[in-house]
Amino acid sequence: MLFNSLEYFIFLPVVFFLYWTVFKKHLKAQNALILLASYIFYGMWDWRFLSLILLSTVVDYTTGLNIYASQGFKTRKLWLWASITFNIGLLGFFKYYNFFVDSWIDLTSVFGYHLKSTWTLKVILPVGISFYTFQTMSYSFDVYYRKIKPTKDFLAFATYVSFFPQLVAGPIERASNLLPQIAKKRNFKYNQIVEGLKLILWGLFKKVALADAVAPIVDDVFANYSSYPASTLILGVIMFSFQIYCDFSGYSDIAIGSAKLFGIELMSNFKFPYFSRNIGEFWQRWHISLSTWFKSYLYIPLGGSRVATSKVIRNVFIIFIVSGFWHGANWTFIFWGGLHAAAFTPVLLLKRNRAYKNSTIGGDTFFTTLKEITAALVTFSVVSFSWIFFRSNSLRDSFQFINRIFEQFYFEPYFHVKGYRMIDYYILIIVFILYEFRIRKDERNPIPFKSKYVRFITYTILIFMMLLFYDDNTDRSFIYFQF
Repeated sequence: MLFNSLEYFIFLPVVFFLYWTVFKKHLKAQNALILLASYIFYGMWDWRFLSLILLSTVVDYTTGLNIYASQGFKTRKLWLWASITFNIGLLGFFKYYNFFVDSWIDLTSVFGYHLKSTWTLKVILPVGISFYTFQTMSYSFDVYYRKIKPTKDFLAFATYVSFFPQLVAGPIERASNLLPQIAKKRNFKYNQIVEGLKLILWGLFKKVALADAVAPIVDDVFANYSSYPASTLILGVIMFSFQIYCDFSGYSDIAIGSAKLFGIELMSNFKFPYFSRNIGEFWQRWHISLSTWFKSYLYIPLGGSRVATSKVIRNVFIIFIVSGFWHGANWTFIFWGGLHAAAFTPVLLLKRNRAYKNSTIGGDTFFTTLKEITAALVTFSVVSFSWIFFRSNSLRDSFQFINRIFEQFYFEPYFHVKGYRMIDYYILIIVFILYEFRIRKDERNPIPFKSKYVRFITYTILIFMMLLFYDDNTDRSFIYFQF
């Protein structure tokens, strides 16, 4: 079930109504409703994979209790490894099995052995498996490190694992944040509901009016890059930068907004990353739930930045390459992660990776300095360049795409594949950038105006723009569903 579908806009109000009326006075009944709704939500993709979520829930619920109950260090560690092995094994089989088989065949062919893909299986990738396996693993890690106590309420834990707003594409929640909210009584708060509806509207606008609108342009440019000059290829890369940001952050906004309707606050996943002034700040603002997951459970255990410089660089490359591999079973994602590691390392060594942790571009003023604008443009350029590898089908396509930019370095007007006026898209993106700059200090309040008339006009414009740019022929699934 897609957030941007008619089914969801029937499903969500029905669950909301039952949650705050029929089951309002009974916490366990509310959690049971959310759990049932989550399984229905997920089962509408493929009901067979519900067994994987249930199995993951049972395994990590059991390992959590045993980790905490174990007296000896070795026993505790053994139970932790049971959780890691199960979750990574589940993820590895469904997501990476064919990748490793095909890579092995390619490697052996270099040495003259021509093997057939007899071991390749037709494995279907379960939607959201990368997200919920990492979420359940984080619970086991936190119990192991004594950051939280394991819950004995299986219903609450199952609800935490499968909570439908963030089940398929995050944010990847920590048990320390989400589980206590599920385990205690929630109260209906009018302001929280309004905040949630605003986020849902804003997320839908980013998805429908921006991400889906530019998708045909991006698809055309990357599919036919050998026929276009540098100006069109650069346009395609910039458009993809906005497509993937509006698509994924739009999903996160809808997820956070939907959770608010049930009295639950999820962590922020995006904080206007394209206004970042270096790569370090970018990764503090982009897919925050994943970057902090790798920091907490991989980078710090490896020694983080407290070890020798050579090991610091090693740790940086490990987390970025693993992060790239998390995104997909393709060498393009690994290379993408390596590029970000290479860009992040000098920032870290110069101790500039946390320079902007407590500030936003422009400070408290509407305008900013030329120095900050230049820094943001340079960072955006580096990030956009790396997106070429993320979007391309293969490394060969990536390098040929880049090579053509330099070989065919001239300007030629691009015409929309469906004949629409390109100027409309340019204006839309420019206005979007200026609006995001206006609201950049609070990602939770995308429509901050105090005047009810201004808010009404804003709502009307957003809905009108979605209707204007809506295209029923465009694939409306979210990009990160494939990860």
